Amino acid sequence: MPRLFCFGLGFSALTFARRMQQQGWRVAGTCRSEDKADVLRAEGIDAHIFGDAPLADPAQALAGTTHLLASVPPGDDGDPVIASHGNDIQAIQGLEWIGYLSTTGVYGDRKGGYVNETSILLPSTERGKKRVTAELVWQDLAAAMNVPLHMFRLAGIYGPGRNQLVSLRKGKARRVEKPGQVFSRIHVDDIAQILEAAATSGLPTQPFNVCDNEAGPPQDVVAYAAELLGMDPPPLVPFDEAEMSPMGRSFYAESKRVKNDRIKDDLGVVLKYPTYREGLKALADAGDGKA
Repeated sequence: MPRLFCFGLGFSALTFARRMQQQGWRVAGTCRSEDKADVLRAEGIDAHIFGDAPLADPAQALAGTTHLLASVPPGDDGDPVIASHGNDIQAIQGLEWIGYLSTTGVYGDRKGGYVNETSILLPSTERGKKRVTAELVWQDLAAAMNVPLHMFRLAGIYGPGRNQLVSLRKGKARRVEKPGQVFSRIHVDDIAQILEAAATSGLPTQPFNVCDNEAGPPQDVVAYAAELLGMDPPPLVPFDEAEMSPMGRSFYAESKRVKNDRIKDDLGVVLKYPTYREGLKALADAGDGKA
């Protein structure tokens, strides 16, 4: 029976882990607190603490792992998983696949132009630069092990409890307008099916862009979410006049349209939510954002 180990059971990795658990896989991974670990263990997930300190018993935690996913972001000192457990990962017997959750930020700003997996990496933010370095480090480790590595360059992630419907109800959604600005997005359920397709594909080391079929202006997404909820959309605010945190403003530093042909052609994926419209409509129908 395959065993999946996820370094970092966050929003995307946990959705993937639960999907594979439903198909009979053994699932394990890490979180940052004992309270969260107890919740995961109650679901049948073999949870371990990792973050502020390395795994207490890495040999035991990783034993029997056939598929490994890393979703912990790099820090100022590089990739924390490899820094703490690179040697432990190399010691795993029978490892068949490694996945790494990266970001489309590795492509940098293309002023609304298109990128695909063969585009030159030109990150313009510190976060993007750290991701490029982390991708290279993971490639070196996988090559040394002769194990295929799939790097998943994720667009903006949304899903249950984490979307503009919820933001509108909380009064946190804003419609900031920057001419020409577009973002790509992906529903977390589609992330999970893409990861499954890759993990079971047998394909060699390569990157995959993980996004839906339509990049769009962020203010249009908020307006559509408001329409689904029967609310008036927030007023448009010019980007130059918007009060934003440095982190929030940094997202507007890059504009690009990300092509996703590889997940369709090489993995045979049919997106459940091909644009944000289908995704938000399904979330609204399920009750997200309801008063």
